Amino acid sequence: MCLQPDIKPSIHPTRQKPPRDRNRSQSPLLPGLPDDLAIACLIRVPRIEHFKLRLVCKRWYRLLAGNFFYSLRKNLGIAEEWIYIMKRDRDGKLSWHAFDPMHQVWQPLPPVPREYCEARDFGCAVLSGCHLYLVGGKDPVKGSMRRVVFYSARTNKWHRAPDMLRRRHFFGCCVINNCLWSFISDMSTPMVPFIGVVYEGKWFLKGLGSQRQVVSEVYQPEIDSWSPVYDGMVAGWRHPCTTINGSLYALDCKDGCKLRIYDETSGSWSKRIDSKMHLGNSKALEAAAILPLNGKLCIIRNNMSISLIHVSKSDHGSTATTDHLGETIPGKGHFKTLVTSFLSNLAGRNRHKNRIVHCQVLQA
Repeated sequence: MCLQPDIKPSIHPTRQKPPRDRNRSQSPLLPGLPDDLAIACLIRVPRIEHFKLRLVCKRWYRLLAGNFFYSLRKNLGIAEEWIYIMKRDRDGKLSWHAFDPMHQVWQPLPPVPREYCEARDFGCAVLSGCHLYLVGGKDPVKGSMRRVVFYSARTNKWHRAPDMLRRRHFFGCCVINNCLWSFISDMSTPMVPFIGVVYEGKWFLKGLGSQRQVVSEVYQPEIDSWSPVYDGMVAGWRHPCTTINGSLYALDCKDGCKLRIYDETSGSWSKRIDSKMHLGNSKALEAAAILPLNGKLCIIRNNMSISLIHVSKSDHGSTATTDHLGETIPGKGHFKTLVTSFLSNLAGRNRHKNRIVHCQVLQA
């Protein structure tokens, strides 16, 4: 109970109105059901239909616009993961697409913010599983940027975030303990990073040093320190990699038909997976990323075809064998891509092809 000070009554006392019951003035979410049961029904509607739910009425729109609805889906383990792909076309323009693996359909998305339509060398990372951040980059006219924007998979909208203190482009970024950027110690060896991964709570980076030599460093957040690393993990690490169930996987060929697994016991990439389904050496078929998706390994190629590989968890860690290989999903406009690629080869225009610049997984 709240304590209120004594108030002298007015000379002309007015009739007090009874407190308004908001629940009585609002129509129920679902007729005939209490709101808690209605919400329990609505959170189980597939994600692909959520844009329709927002159009039913204002109460449904407000329900899906807040964090409560999607937090419930996440806590109950029914949140769905979609793949978000950013791609640069032949004219240098940036576009992006979302793929729903459950229904195997591509979903429309709001346009990329104007300042990033032609920007290059920007960072990309995911916070809280549902916010996609674009950080820094280089504008073709203004140069390096401090700009930060983020897309929310829950609202399907772009939002502005506070700018960075420094202008940056062509840099590495990652998320550790759900934190994207903060002031940390300087690297012991300056480098231009071209590949990185977070493994066992540490950030591993590999790139080119000042003499164009290959250098590798690891950042340990608990002591805020960088140190050179020369072990077998970085020595045999040349292609994009990811972690799933505590194990580290890396691509072992350009088209992603082969994978390598890091064996922490021996300190080497001794385990290999070969699908024996080589797709070719063209840029369109080159694997651009490998990501964890719904407990599977997801390989994404420049033609936007996707391969899903089942991963089994055992006492010796996660493993994937040719017996557990999943399906390959053709890319968006696959036939058109093949025809365009064939005509480009005839015309000798192979230098400026479409290519994927970033891939992430968001859940809602």
